Amino acid sequence: MTLLVTEIFHSIQGESTHAGRPCTFVRLSGCNLRCAWCDTPYSWEGGKPMSVKAVLEAIGEYGCNLVELTGGEPLLQPEAMPLAHALALEGYEILVETNGTLPPDMLPPVATAIVDVKCPSSGMHERMHPALLECLRPQDELKFVLAGREDYDYAARTVRALPRSGRAIHFSPITASLAPAELAAWILADRLPVRLSLQLHKIIWDPSTRGV
Repeated sequence: MTLLVTEIFHSIQGESTHAGRPCTFVRLSGCNLRCAWCDTPYSWEGGKPMSVKAVLEAIGEYGCNLVELTGGEPLLQPEAMPLAHALALEGYEILVETNGTLPPDMLPPVATAIVDVKCPSSGMHERMHPALLECLRPQDELKFVLAGREDYDYAARTVRALPRSGRAIHFSPITASLAPAELAAWILADRLPVRLSLQLHKIIWDPSTRGV
């Protein structure tokens, strides 16, 4: 009955509609993908064994009501569900960043999934859960990490196929290969109902800094 935890830290939420808010992050270990541009490969393996109770106690020390479970892929660990339910019972606001290979509807109703839909540059776009978009709940958000025009076109086709729901959809550029201004121009030209999302934590701190 333990979780493998890479790190627990308190920082500024850098993505999603909650960007800019103080947030406690629980980074769980292990991932079933190997995205070409992954910025947390140190979370793929290893981790410190911790009980759900120990993780809750560590979260409680920060006194922050917003908590994100991330990875790696947090939904791979069976004990992630008891942790999410325990957080819900204690009244936390819960975000779960997940890679789209597992259905987010397994989460507690009060949790918001931030689903990272893989694009071609990741090398993993064919690994998405086949019914992923049908499993989304009203509060869930989508994120597309884009390295160039091929990724953008793939993401745009996906967005256009979605029913109009007011769902938050984020287009996040890999700035080393796609300038935010260029992505902004594409979004505006195509009138896409999406948000251009820059990773605030990589603007505030050096992109290689861990625990932020």
